[in-house]
Amino acid sequence: MDNRQTGRWGWLSLLLLWFCLPAQGLASEDRVLRIGYVEFPPLEYQDGNRRAAGSFIELTRKVAAEAGYQVEFVYLPISRTYFYLKNGVIDLWPGLTEVPELQGYVLESAVTPIPVKLSAWSLRDTPPVTRFESFNEQILILISGYTYGGLVDYLEQSDSIRVSYAPNHLAALYMLERNRGHYLLDYQFPIREVMADYDIEGLREHPLRTRYTAWLFSRQSPGAERIRRRFDNAYRRLAERNEVPAPVTRGQSYLLPGFPALGE
Repeated sequence: MDNRQTGRWGWLSLLLLWFCLPAQGLASEDRVLRIGYVEFPPLEYQDGNRRAAGSFIELTRKVAAEAGYQVEFVYLPISRTYFYLKNGVIDLWPGLTEVPELQGYVLESAVTPIPVKLSAWSLRDTPPVTRFESFNEQILILISGYTYGGLVDYLEQSDSIRVSYAPNHLAALYMLERNRGHYLLDYQFPIREVMADYDIEGLREHPLRTRYTAWLFSRQSPGAERIRRRFDNAYRRLAERNEVPAPVTRGQSYLLPGFPALGE
C-alpha cells in the first residue's frame, strides 16, 4: 500500500471516528433509565392496566424528559426496591430520604418535591398520642417492608412496645378496626387514599414526623452522579417555568416530643 492510500485510509478512519463519537455520546445521554416504584398511593402505584401511576410518577416522567432521558418503570415490593438499588438493577427510585438501609448505596437528589407526614392512627376510644412514650405497653401495627426511616429497628428492639405487621395499607386498617393493635403507624398519603373507599368511623390521626421525598440514584448505576445533577437541574428549570411546584425546603420538620434519635 503506498503513502497516498495510507493517507486516504487515515482520513477515512478519522471521519468514521468523528461521526461515531457524537452518536455514542447521544446514546449515553438518552439511555433508558430503569425506575423502581412501590405501592404508595396516590404518589406512586400500579393502576388497573398494570402501568406506573401517581403524582410522583408523573413528576418523574416530566423531570426525566426535561433531563433528556427515557424511562422504564418496574413495579416492586419495597424490600426488593432496596435490594435492586444496592446492586444497580434499577437506576433510581422516587422515594423517601434518609433510609438507613440505603445509606452509602444511593445518591439523593438535592431537590425535594413533596413533604410526607408519618402519623399514628387510632380508633376513637384509644388515648391520644402526646409524646412518643404514649406507645409504651401498646401494640403498634406496621406495614411489612417499611423501615419508617429507621424507626422499625428501634420498635423491634423495644421492651415496652409490641409490633404486629400488615401486608398493605388496607389490611392494616382492617387490623386496627378489629382491635388487633392499638395504633397503626403509616403515612398520611396512602391512608387517606384508602379511606376514600373504606371509611372507619372515629379514626383519628396523630402526627409523628415529617419526612421528604427525593429521587434516590443507585451508586452502581453508570453515571449516577451525572444523572442526579441532570435531574436536579431539570427540576429547577421546570420550577422556574412554573411547570412543577417549587422545591420544598428541608429542615422545617415536625417531630413528636420524645421521638427517638435514630442516627439518620
